[in-house]
Amino acid sequence: MVMAFVFGIIHAFMPGHGKSILVSYHLGRRSRLVEGITTGVLLASTHVGIAIVFVLAGVAVISRSLAAGGRAPAFQALSAALIGLLGAYLLLRTLWPPLHRHVRDGRMLAIATGLVPCPLTTFILTYALARGKLAMGMAAVGGMLAGVIFTICSFAVAAIVTRQRFLALIGPHRRVTAYAWWWLELFGALGVLALGLAMLTST
Repeated sequence: MVMAFVFGIIHAFMPGHGKSILVSYHLGRRSRLVEGITTGVLLASTHVGIAIVFVLAGVAVISRSLAAGGRAPAFQALSAALIGLLGAYLLLRTLWPPLHRHVRDGRMLAIATGLVPCPLTTFILTYALARGKLAMGMAAVGGMLAGVIFTICSFAVAAIVTRQRFLALIGPHRRVTAYAWWWLELFGALGVLALGLAMLTST
C-alpha cells in the first residue's frame, strides 16, 4: 500500500490527470483552500473510479468503445467537450458577471475532467482479475488513488496560494486589486477553454 501510494504520487506528476485545468481554474477564481482540496479529490476519484467501474463491469473486454491499453476514446471526447463548454461558461461569466457567484462550477469541472478513465487502473485491475487476486488489485488501486489525490490537491492548493500571494503583493489599492481579479479570472477561463479545445482536437 505504501509503495502504491508513492507510485500514485509519481504517476500523477506525469502529463495528464487534469492538473493544468485545475491550476488554470483556481488561478482565475477566488477559492478557499478547502475548495482546492475538494476539486482535487473529485477529479482523482472520478478518474480512477470510472476505470474501476469499467473493469468490474467487464466493459474492458466486451465494449468496442475501449481501445487498447485501457483507453476510452468516447469518454475522452466527452470529457474534452465538457471541459470546453465549462471554459466557455467561465469566460462568459467573467465578461458578464452574474449577481450571485457559485462555487459548484469548480466541482463540475473536476468531475468532467476526471471522466477520462485511468489506463493504469484498468491495467492493474485487469491483471489482478486474470490472476484471481482482485482484493490485492483493489488495495493497490486504493493506495495509488491516495497518492494521485495528494498530488492533484497539491497543485490545486498551490494555485490558490499563488493567487492569494500575488494579490497581496499588489497592496491595498482596491482599484488595482479589482482589475487584477478580473484579469486573473479572464486568463483562467481562457486557459480552461483552450485546454478543453486542445484535448478535443487531439481525440
